[in-house]
Amino acid sequence: MKVIFFTCCFFLFLFDAVAFSDTTNIPIGRKSRHDDIRKEQINIDKLDGKFDGLVSAGADENINNQLADALYRKPNEMRQWIETNDTQLPTNNDKVRYLRNIAEILNYFKISRKLNEIKITELPALLYTFEKMLKAKVSGQSILPFLQASSYMVAKLNTRIFVEENDRNAAEAIIYLKYVSLHTDKILETIAPFAKETFADSLVVVACKLNPVQFYNYAQSDGSTVGKLIRRNTDRMVVQVAALSKTDNALFYFPFLDDLLSERQSIDSIKKFVGDGDKGYDSVGYFKLLVKTATAYSKRMAKPFYDTAIAYYGANGLLKTLHKKAFQHFISPINNLHEENNLAVRMRAIQPLGLAELYYMMVVGENDIFTSSYKHSFERLLQLMGPKPKGDSLLLAVNFNQFRKFIKMAANYNQLDTFLKTMPPERSEQLMKAFVAQLENNLEGAVDVADSYSSVSNNDLQQAMLQNVTDNEGKAIVANNAKAKVIYGLLKTIFLSLKDNKIDISTQIGIPPIYEVDDKYIRDGNGNLVEQVFFYGDKDGKLFYPSFRNSFSNKEWKVTEKKEWMEAFSLKGNVMVFANKPLDNDANLDDTAQIHLAKYLQEQSLKPAVIVHRGHSYWLDRTMSRMPGDAKIVVLGSCGGYQNLNEILEINPEAHIISTKEIGTGDINRPILTYINQVFAANNNLSWPKMWQSLTGIFSKDPSKSVRDSWDDYIPPYKNLGAIFLKAYNKNIQSE
Repeated sequence: MKVIFFTCCFFLFLFDAVAFSDTTNIPIGRKSRHDDIRKEQINIDKLDGKFDGLVSAGADENINNQLADALYRKPNEMRQWIETNDTQLPTNNDKVRYLRNIAEILNYFKISRKLNEIKITELPALLYTFEKMLKAKVSGQSILPFLQASSYMVAKLNTRIFVEENDRNAAEAIIYLKYVSLHTDKILETIAPFAKETFADSLVVVACKLNPVQFYNYAQSDGSTVGKLIRRNTDRMVVQVAALSKTDNALFYFPFLDDLLSERQSIDSIKKFVGDGDKGYDSVGYFKLLVKTATAYSKRMAKPFYDTAIAYYGANGLLKTLHKKAFQHFISPINNLHEENNLAVRMRAIQPLGLAELYYMMVVGENDIFTSSYKHSFERLLQLMGPKPKGDSLLLAVNFNQFRKFIKMAANYNQLDTFLKTMPPERSEQLMKAFVAQLENNLEGAVDVADSYSSVSNNDLQQAMLQNVTDNEGKAIVANNAKAKVIYGLLKTIFLSLKDNKIDISTQIGIPPIYEVDDKYIRDGNGNLVEQVFFYGDKDGKLFYPSFRNSFSNKEWKVTEKKEWMEAFSLKGNVMVFANKPLDNDANLDDTAQIHLAKYLQEQSLKPAVIVHRGHSYWLDRTMSRMPGDAKIVVLGSCGGYQNLNEILEINPEAHIISTKEIGTGDINRPILTYINQVFAANNNLSWPKMWQSLTGIFSKDPSKSVRDSWDDYIPPYKNLGAIFLKAYNKNIQSE
């Protein structure tokens, strides 16, 4: 079939001039216009890499044949119609103009396709619509109905050719509506030229609902066209957000926008906690109000309502504000006092918090809270629950909002057993069943489940989790739920592999080996192993950098000092370590050093296979933004929560990730890096279990309890089950 169609297409193309000459006498002055059309047909044919009379959109030959038919037959039919239609197109100029239009529409398609603005499968619709509009134009009819019925790019490209001045405004309005239906986030950015159109007011309402914070920014500009458009709108939400834009400390009120609109709360009721931003601000009262609102919102978002609160997500929405205020007022103060032995002083900041507020502080602060801060907060939680604590009552009080995160953290900090014992056995069993249920639409929840398993020390609880996952896999198979089968199948395999090292998990779930890194695998084409270390110019960075620098002995390394970074090259084994110096963060000099080092590495065609983050969790975003990609080992000096793991694996899909539940310490990170560098300098493969066993033997004898405790918080790549699950899941999704 493919060969037959190929032959037909070339027959139509190569002999169309003969066919034309048999039926029509084409004046020599118009032959060049026909040649222009044929050239554009060839150019489109070549878009798939070869000129063969076929247009490829994928493996479906029927679709490819339809595309080739449209490319060759439709323009040829229109050329024939133009040349033979002396009644409607009596003059040479008429025929030249419309022949030129055919070449133009093909050229516009070619350019737009190269820019990836239009799909190759839209070619037939583009040409069929073009033909209808051409004939409508020749007959003196309006082309607007054809624009209205077309997709955005089909309408846009045809408008370039056919729209005249008297129809331009109407045509542009039609195209704009098609554009914003695809790009609703661009409404406020693009609506100004259409402010007088009848649809403008309704689009303003859509923009307000989709992104009230962005809307708030535009509403502040009273004198602008968009500002005036907002001010004239009578929708209740638009009016409320516009009013907020003129309210002092407006962003304090945004998390409560839904309640303000429904009149569950008022600006005055919130203002008593907000004050004027400097005076009268009640940080505890404000946080309690956030928690109360979050719990209420979570009820609306659950069955049977499924009503997502407008202000729940987003840059200044409820979740972000909860995290910001939890860190600012509670987590940061207790973290900063981590060396304080007097718990009354150390934990003073959280004393005013009730059960629900403490619960939210812990779960939203997953990536920020230190291990000791968490453990003392958990103890405080138990105290607040009273002499006969009931964990199930706590979860009911917060409507089980983010309960998976709470369970995961309790497991990671060895407190899950303690928490489960605060409720009757049947309730704890129900809770753990719910923990692993309905994960097919909750990838973050699945990662939390994976992360939790390796931290559970109770064998009965581990076995129950494995059984629950197996049961859910069985249900997914019966229901033929493909996504659920993948998620639960991967979790089961990963869980079983942790119990039985004989299971070849890398083969079973389709990812590289997790217990070992091959020496040849990690090196570049020149046999070099490149390692980049990110330091930050804060107190800790400046404290630990000297010992890091001194860990490279002259007997094994050649160290070169540059203005903004250091270079250490192993005398054997071709290991190259680059670390920016922790220059003054307040002057942004550490940031500049990282930028210059990245540029230098790129210029030298050196791509790091090992990335090391030496800094607090709040610096991790910057490190991730600077990762060049495809690193094989990533060492984090901070917690590896879902968001971090997901982003790291998007940048480095095959990475082995070492993470810690607390902030990484120099006394731990330095021996880790030394071990890794020595192994590869000797051209050996790196075995994670062997490395962990060796370092555990060293740290267990360390005289410092803080060092021993810190080492216990580090997670080796083969036990970083959240990262393993994500890698396997991404592989499975890509292969489908």
